[in-house]
Amino acid sequence: MLGLLPAFGFTQLKWVKANNEFDSLPPSIRIFKTSDSLNGRPFKAWCAEVKLKDKRLDFSTQTGDGNCYTPAQFFNNEGKPYIVVNGGYFSPQTHQNLSLIIREGKIVAYNVPALKSLFSDSFYYATRSAFGISKNRQADVAWVFTDTATRWPYGFQTHPIIAKGSNPDPTFADLHTIEHWNWWKMHTAVGGGPVLVQEGAVLITNKEEQLYAFERNDRHPRTAMGYTRNNRLIILVIQGRAPGIAEGATLDEEARILVDLGCVEAINLDGGGSSCMLVNGKETIQPADKEGQRPVASVFIVKKKQPRSKK
Repeated sequence: MLGLLPAFGFTQLKWVKANNEFDSLPPSIRIFKTSDSLNGRPFKAWCAEVKLKDKRLDFSTQTGDGNCYTPAQFFNNEGKPYIVVNGGYFSPQTHQNLSLIIREGKIVAYNVPALKSLFSDSFYYATRSAFGISKNRQADVAWVFTDTATRWPYGFQTHPIIAKGSNPDPTFADLHTIEHWNWWKMHTAVGGGPVLVQEGAVLITNKEEQLYAFERNDRHPRTAMGYTRNNRLIILVIQGRAPGIAEGATLDEEARILVDLGCVEAINLDGGGSSCMLVNGKETIQPADKEGQRPVASVFIVKKKQPRSKK
């Protein structure tokens, strides 16, 4: 775990606590950074470790509601939270979220329902991964299928469902599956993919989720979220696309780092130029786009819990 500051497994990364680089943070939020090399290449990454059970904290999401905003704009719009990190996938053209977002127990964005096959007239029905936190602050990762006709996503806990068909807007029945599923009742959730860690070991389901099917070994900036056995939220951001300074990571390298950080389950989120984490409004990794922070359609937020207003 980060609390022990070990020299991690294959990566041999040395993490340094960096809370003192930011304005005051509660004891339940700890920030670490590394500028060690990764497999002989220049590497920079930051990690936030947050106690999920700290009831003085709130874990939330926000969308641009049809627009995209930079993380700094979300930071200012959301009352200057402790942490703002980019969320899942979206269309740069329409600003539509393409990944599940749950806010205060309500779905505010759905997974893209169907993907056109490159080789036929059929569609692939995506059960893509999401990271969620329940009302009682239990974290979970699941592969989810979303349907606008249901209040909750369909959640699969052991593996994604692989299904195809001719319906461009499928319902759950179109999956034709008898696999066990549950209503995934999360208070807060952010979707992305692929899954990187399951049961404390590397498990990458990029092909099953139709994500990075041919780019698994490419190195890019990355954003990921997971949780540990002792109820710590882990947010990892990896800087990249800066030759000689920070060259990013492959999905496998990212997954191994998350295992070394103690994650039981973890998922990849939108990366590349979207990767950005602010702590008290201050950048951690340097965004890859030359313009700076990329406007994104969703963010995950850790903030101070506000007292309920008395009516």
